[in-house]
Amino acid sequence: MLRHFRSDVQTVFENDPAARSRFEVIFTYSGVHAIWGHRLAHSFYRKGWFTVARVISQVSRFMTGIEIHPGAKIGERLFIDHGMGVVIGETCEIGDNVVIYQGVTLGGTGKEKGKRHPTIGNNVVIGSGAKVLGSFAVGDNSNIGSNAVVLREVPDNCTVVGNPGRVVRRNGERVGDRLDHTQLPDPVIEMFRMMQKEIDELKYKVNGERYLENEGSKS
Repeated sequence: MLRHFRSDVQTVFENDPAARSRFEVIFTYSGVHAIWGHRLAHSFYRKGWFTVARVISQVSRFMTGIEIHPGAKIGERLFIDHGMGVVIGETCEIGDNVVIYQGVTLGGTGKEKGKRHPTIGNNVVIGSGAKVLGSFAVGDNSNIGSNAVVLREVPDNCTVVGNPGRVVRRNGERVGDRLDHTQLPDPVIEMFRMMQKEIDELKYKVNGERYLENEGSKS
């Protein structure tokens, strides 16, 4: 337990440049408090004390604004930045070295039974407001862009943006700084740019033909 405690605090310093002291992290970081509360709730959940586990998770939710179901499985060195509005479902599984920003939902898509929440791989970054919904896997070393809505499996080393989420590959490797979740390519914007370019070319062609027609009529 002490090892986890130290690891959680160190993870904050590795991912948040605003962290100044261990005292500040221990007493003021809601993401850390939510993880500690979840560990306690999850221990009761595994023993079959489901009501006690839910009470602990609800108290943690009230105190931190982060809702983690006691049945969720969380790996090492999870970092929840700010965290207000984060929701993690019962059958969700999160790997190691994952970063989650505020407003993220790792949820289901209906009333299905069994595994109904996503499995998040190692070294994944999930941007602010992103929604990952369904019982599929998000591969290792992947980035989920801010406000993306992901409804299907994501391979390793990918970046997902947009609604619905679209995978963008770059030589099979992650794109840019793992914490810079704002500088991600947007395929929708790229599509509009291509359409605008085609419209401009058509306008140029039509105007050119009209000019030639006018010159011909003058002669």
